[in-house]
Amino acid sequence: MSDERPERTWTQHLRQASFKAPIRSDGPITLGAIVLVMWLVQVANALDGYRLDRDGIYARNITRFWGILSSPFIHASFQHLFDNTIPFVVLGLIIALQGARRLLIVTGFIAVVGGFGTWLIGPGNASTIGASGIVFGYATYLMARGFFDRRLWELAVGMLVALVWGAVLLASLAPHAGISWQDHLCGAVAGVIVAWRLARSDQRHAAAVAGAGSGAA
Repeated sequence: MSDERPERTWTQHLRQASFKAPIRSDGPITLGAIVLVMWLVQVANALDGYRLDRDGIYARNITRFWGILSSPFIHASFQHLFDNTIPFVVLGLIIALQGARRLLIVTGFIAVVGGFGTWLIGPGNASTIGASGIVFGYATYLMARGFFDRRLWELAVGMLVALVWGAVLLASLAPHAGISWQDHLCGAVAGVIVAWRLARSDQRHAAAVAGAGSGAA
């Protein structure tokens, strides 16, 4: 016998949502490890005369396609890295509180999908480096996440991120000399996509658990 339930509205989802966020300790540790790698790479790059700067993303260059994976860890200066580290840690920590697995999925998706987008539309004959694409992906992920999964605490976090970083996000999409707006844009788009995909995955998992618990046939 099937168990039929009326589809809940968006408002009903909100009413039944919890403000409490699941907190995991492994995520912040993983975030710290990622940041440590970035700084170690920067030290090595500085000692080597910044030759690693050439290992970024070269748009539409098949032979340098691997730069998609290396570019987020390479920065043009310690100031460049410092400017990216602060928002990377602040925004990344919010994601990391849901666990290392969630942090790695979000970071990896933004790095690969956002990096591929930059590889497609970025300027030719230039090496795009830096973690700013991931930072922008983190921001849009947090802003979009609550809308997709309808959790009140994530909606609140998203609105706070939008208030703090929204203007910076929009301003950084305008062309500036020496700054890849393409990387920012593609990272931001990737953040929205991964928020949508993970929200759907979480909803399917929650529905499966609820179905198993009800014993409906």
